[in-house]
Amino acid sequence: MKLRCLLVDDEPPALKVLESHISQINGLEIVAQCKNALEAWDVLSHKTIDLMFLDIKMPKLLGTDFLKNLSQPPKVIFVTAYRDYAVDGYDLDAVDFLVKPVSFERFLKAITRLKRMMGQEITSNVQDKKSNKEAFVYLKVEKSMQKVFVDEILYIESWKDYIKVFLESGKNLLVKQSISAMENLLSDHRFLRIHRSYMVSLNKITGYNALTVQVSSTQIPIGRLYKQSVIDVINAR
Repeated sequence: MKLRCLLVDDEPPALKVLESHISQINGLEIVAQCKNALEAWDVLSHKTIDLMFLDIKMPKLLGTDFLKNLSQPPKVIFVTAYRDYAVDGYDLDAVDFLVKPVSFERFLKAITRLKRMMGQEITSNVQDKKSNKEAFVYLKVEKSMQKVFVDEILYIESWKDYIKVFLESGKNLLVKQSISAMENLLSDHRFLRIHRSYMVSLNKITGYNALTVQVSSTQIPIGRLYKQSVIDVINAR
């Protein structure tokens, strides 16, 4: 039996991220999406909802205040850009508290926690993304497309209208591409966005602390909004 999900967020991009993550998990289905708490209230009065993904800072009514006024709320996972609300969320017996941008790995951890609470197992539609030494991509370097083996990439840095791709050989390539586009291109190859300006190969991480990830001899900063998801992903490996 699938868990019926309600998504409540006033930011369309955030809803799209949740849609994508949910589509990769067996046993979840989206029943409705709402842009504020009042719309969600109407859905809850007419439909059976098992799990609500709830933003906190929304127009008209905070998600936390909305939840306090529900007599029989469903299970709730808070999804917000404001980490300061975490204490309020846990005081309301939320299953988990996800900070935007929400990585799939961190999302999966929250769903796993929910399933354990419910005594269920969880399965994913996503195949284990293991390193493939034969995998490669073509990148535009100067005026030509250059073949680059994915396993040779250490990390990537945003560089104005370009990105720098740092390789194990010690070389780096200046590529006419955005880091977001590169993130999509390498989505099946165990790369992790750790900062607005950096993404790294998970297989090349040799150490980390609360502020940086170490790749070979290079310390790469972890962005404030990425910190929790980065640490969760590394620890889950």
